[in-house]
Amino acid sequence: MDKKKIFVTGCAGFIGAQLCKRLKQDGHEVIGIDNFNAQLYDSKLKSNRWKIHGVPTYERDVRSRIILHSVMVHHGTDFDYIIHLAAHAGVRQSMGEENEYHSNNIDGTQLLIDEFRKHNPDVKVIYASTSSVYGGTPMPATGWVEDDIRGHQLNPYAYTKFVNECQFKSSGLQNVGLRFFTVYGPWGRPDMALFQFVRSVLDNKPIDLYNYGKMKRDFTYIDDILDGIEIVMKNFDEGKIESNEIFNIGRGEQVDLVDFVSAIESCCGKKAITNMVEKHPADTVETWSNIDKLGQYGYKPKVSINEGVKRFYEWYVDYTSKYGEL
Repeated sequence: MDKKKIFVTGCAGFIGAQLCKRLKQDGHEVIGIDNFNAQLYDSKLKSNRWKIHGVPTYERDVRSRIILHSVMVHHGTDFDYIIHLAAHAGVRQSMGEENEYHSNNIDGTQLLIDEFRKHNPDVKVIYASTSSVYGGTPMPATGWVEDDIRGHQLNPYAYTKFVNECQFKSSGLQNVGLRFFTVYGPWGRPDMALFQFVRSVLDNKPIDLYNYGKMKRDFTYIDDILDGIEIVMKNFDEGKIESNEIFNIGRGEQVDLVDFVSAIESCCGKKAITNMVEKHPADTVETWSNIDKLGQYGYKPKVSINEGVKRFYEWYVDYTSKYGEL
């Protein structure tokens, strides 16, 4: 793919920071925006993530029409791609915070659409959705398929991301949506299970296993996610993927929660202290991506759960030795 000029929202986030690093290494011109908030965890981690790529960044919120207009004035007509990753995340945290999630995820996305539609209507958009949009959809024998959503979303985060899919499909902009499945790895989010479990096991503190441990997740390592994004960009650019398509990006395999904990125990060299607790109302019991659709374009995840957890653990030990606990 030829070198592109790319605007990345959420460039200090878990996926955004590592994507910016890769795009920059590939020779693309990258400009970012991130508000460096502390919604789910200390913003110091976001600042340290940003340092791994250092792309020119607007330290502002995508809900600011003035800032987005400034981006358009200085760069907007030149962008080939927007990769829209900025959002309030967290399924459990979104419960009771509907107004804030609506404002950030829906209103912020609409402002982005409005400004680019006005100033650069030919731009291509790749945006983040989530496996959570499948919500209460029954699990088929081969995993969730992109055009088969038959259950309502279970929390505000999930339904705001489903609204994002609707927004882009009616926006008139060229767009592709990506439903990410439980992304994990180095530089990840401290509010997610891997971070919390590793920290608790090392500190001999108990961990809560929801639904009494009877949960399954399609854990996807960060490098596999980045590979998937690049595959979509290349094929979208070449006209092989049409606008308004949506793809699952996952590992394509389910892992029992107890096996996930076992992988963590192996790295930490000690057993976890576990509390079996009831299912959280925001949670779905299992996730599983059918990745056949993206697989047609060459997507093939490479990192197993044991290897991925090991890489995270090594990063975690190194990071906390330098910067302290998060």
